[in-house]
Amino acid sequence: KEEIVTNWLPRYTDTPVEAFGKYILLTNFISYVHDFARMENAEIRGLQRPMQTVTSADGITLVNFGMGSPNAATVCDLLSVVRPEAVLFLGKCGGLKEEVRVGDFILPIAAVRAEGTSDSYFPPEIPALPSFQLQKAVSHTIVANSLKYHTGTIFTTNRRVWEHDAEFKAYLRRTRCIGIDMETATLFIASFANRISHGAFLLVSDIPMTPEGVKTDQSDIAVTEEYAALHLKIGVESLRELKNSGESLRYLVF
Repeated sequence: KEEIVTNWLPRYTDTPVEAFGKYILLTNFISYVHDFARMENAEIRGLQRPMQTVTSADGITLVNFGMGSPNAATVCDLLSVVRPEAVLFLGKCGGLKEEVRVGDFILPIAAVRAEGTSDSYFPPEIPALPSFQLQKAVSHTIVANSLKYHTGTIFTTNRRVWEHDAEFKAYLRRTRCIGIDMETATLFIASFANRISHGAFLLVSDIPMTPEGVKTDQSDIAVTEEYAALHLKIGVESLRELKNSGESLRYLVF
């Protein structure tokens, strides 16, 4: 496996293994890559490859791995050769509860494994959980920026078009999940399988349980313009604080 991923990580990213930092941000939005590159005055690599990277001068790497749980699993497998200290996912999700609004932040405590991909790593009864110390560090950074966040369980699915399905939405209400996405559970499980300390910090981009809340191209652009910079800022500050403190995140027994 190590021989394979050592060869494939540069092939997917146009970035040598040794160029990756030990603190890694994951996203599935190319705009975050360009924003981070401007923030850090750093080079974007892999624009013609499936995944793009940017690495700051102090060794924080952001990777855009694309959309969906198979890509999420792939990037976790590939990053195993880097042996990162921490991997934090900056993703967007749909809000499922009335108290959640567009632009809110969610710090997940768990994820429902309804995507199928994670079944390739562990039996379905194994829970998809983040590394507590990493989520704690993100929480501290959010509060330090005088912001608030929700916490709860994320429903991760491979089904992209479901907003029209009343039966599926009724099922989602019964799960009592706070949000829905396509990557979080996979990232938690695949990172756990690869002995990577991992977490997620999600931005609510839409409220898909109501017809007027379904994401559109126009609404997604508006969310990105208004909230993405703050989302990225919190993620970068969280990892930078951990990196500078030297605090170990390896309390999780793999």
